[in-house]
Amino acid sequence: MEELVLYFSLKYEGDFQSIYNALMRKEQVDEKLRCELKKKLKSQYTTLFSHDYPEQLKLINCPPFVLYYYGDLSLVKEKCIGVVGMREVDDYGKRATQDFVKQLIEQDYIIVSGMARGVDTIAHQSTINKNGKTIAVLGTGIEYCYPRENRILYDELKLHHLIMSEYPFMTAPKRKLFPFRNRIISGLSNSLLVTQARQKSGTMITAGYALEQGKEVYCIPGRMML
Repeated sequence: MEELVLYFSLKYEGDFQSIYNALMRKEQVDEKLRCELKKKLKSQYTTLFSHDYPEQLKLINCPPFVLYYYGDLSLVKEKCIGVVGMREVDDYGKRATQDFVKQLIEQDYIIVSGMARGVDTIAHQSTINKNGKTIAVLGTGIEYCYPRENRILYDELKLHHLIMSEYPFMTAPKRKLFPFRNRIISGLSNSLLVTQARQKSGTMITAGYALEQGKEVYCIPGRMML
């Protein structure tokens, strides 16, 4: 079953519904294509049927069939908290994110975020600067660094932390991929911290997933002394 879901995931570029439909209609495997796709795969991977698949993701709606990753997969077994927020973060949001991440690392939390501009990047970089550990869940293919200015961060996460995606290869960024990705961020996390966000945003989608999954969601007040 592991090889079957891997094949469909590679063939359909990680699209959950396409993989599900292929399994339901018992689509036949093209062995030549399977071999070609497998040869192109550079990252490591785990499937919903693998022994090392994150247990907490098995409990969410629409768990990814395959997770492609680089780095230390065992980090998902540790105490994790999602840290998310807006891309156009202001100085207050930046300082709040840095301060709370520092305190969370001191309590041995693994910081989970999405490597987007703004709060996500600040959360990852602050964790690295304080010698903590962090997990990035991408909304693009595992080989696709987005945004491009995060190339150094992306490489650091690959080597010394954990970076993962349900999308293989160089799957390009698409608007619909990022909100759906957020269920994985909240799914991996024991709880979620929102440091700064707009009422209608991807951050609030992540908070919605967390609440649906029975996770506690914490929000930093708009004005406080740091």
